[in-house]
This record gives sequence, C-alpha cells and structure tokens, in this order.
Amino acid sequence: MRVRVKICGITSVEDGLHAARCGADALGFVFYERSPRCIAPEDACEIVRHLPPFVSTVGLFVNEEPSRIERIAQTCSLDMIQMHGDEEPDQCRIAGRRVTKALRLRDSSSLRVVKRFSECSVLLDAWVPNSYGGTGQCCNWDLAAEASRCRPVILAGGLDPDNVGEAISVVHPFAVDVSSGVESAPGKKDPLKVEAFIRNVNQTRSDQ
Repeated sequence: MRVRVKICGITSVEDGLHAARCGADALGFVFYERSPRCIAPEDACEIVRHLPPFVSTVGLFVNEEPSRIERIAQTCSLDMIQMHGDEEPDQCRIAGRRVTKALRLRDSSSLRVVKRFSECSVLLDAWVPNSYGGTGQCCNWDLAAEASRCRPVILAGGLDPDNVGEAISVVHPFAVDVSSGVESAPGKKDPLKVEAFIRNVNQTRSDQ
C-alpha cells in the first residue's frame, strides 16, 4: 500500500514548495495561536496560491469556533480540516468539509475513543499532558497498530527521517504526518530532513 505523507506546520512559500517538490501529498497549516508554528490566514493563503496541483491543504484548529474554521477554510481554499483539541464527534461534522480528528493515545481505553469518531478520518498522536500535539514525543505504535487493523489511520507523534520506516512497518498506516521531526527550528523546515523523510517513506512503500 502506498503510504501518504503530510508535512505539517508550514509557514513559508519556500518550505511549502520544497515539500511539494519532494513529493508531499499534503501540507498542514496551524491556526492555533499558542503554537510556535501558528500562521496568519493571509500568509497561508499566499502559500496555497503558489502550490502545484494535487497537493492537498489542511488547516489545523484547536477548540476553535465553527464560524472561524469555515471562514479560514473558505478564504484559504483548504481541502481538509484537522481538529486537534477536545472536540466531540458532533463537532467534527462540518457541512461540505472533510474532517480529520486528532486523537492522543494514552492507553488501551483510547481505542474506544477512536471508534467514536466513525464519521471522520483519525490521526493518532502521542499523549502528553496539557498538550495538543507538536511535542516530538512518539505515539504508542502498538496501540496505533491495533487501531490500524480496524480502520485507516494517519500516524503522527515523534516521527522523523530515522524512525518513520520502522513506524510504518509496525503500524501500517494510511498516511504519516510530521512537523517537528523535519524542522531546523519551530516553524522552519529543514530541507534535507524533509527530503530524507519522504524518501524513507517511499523506500518503505517499495519494501512492503
């Protein structure tokens, strides 16, 4: 199976275009003010305008008002919404929008939560107290693998060029999502790490 790649936390046209040239399937833009990777909607729109065809754009929100989500999604022509906070299943139903819900895997009870979000795709992240992601901590791959046997999942949490191949081999995700693992500083992507990450995902694809 071909594993898709999302590079999250894009903050510049340069980083967005480089990720696209390397073969990223999707780019993520963080609209959460407490994140060091937060981007203003007008800046995200400028990046989206420069992207080549067939690169999906994803807006990341944390416990945000639906009206603001819709306004930014429409203005920036986002393809998908990613909810990364404490949203309930009914809050993940947005008319005319594809939604991914990020879930932090703490223990086996988290798998029951995964099943509650049957109407949207799910991204599995590491559980870190008082955090909504972007910590660089690895997700529990064994729990993620169990979830992956029941439905397609997007694997996130602590991925980098060195461990993504092993993560794919263990979890067999539909897609992988990386942010801090390919950065030189928060919000600034390292071109060599981005290239290596996508190359290593592609090599794992060919091995399966």
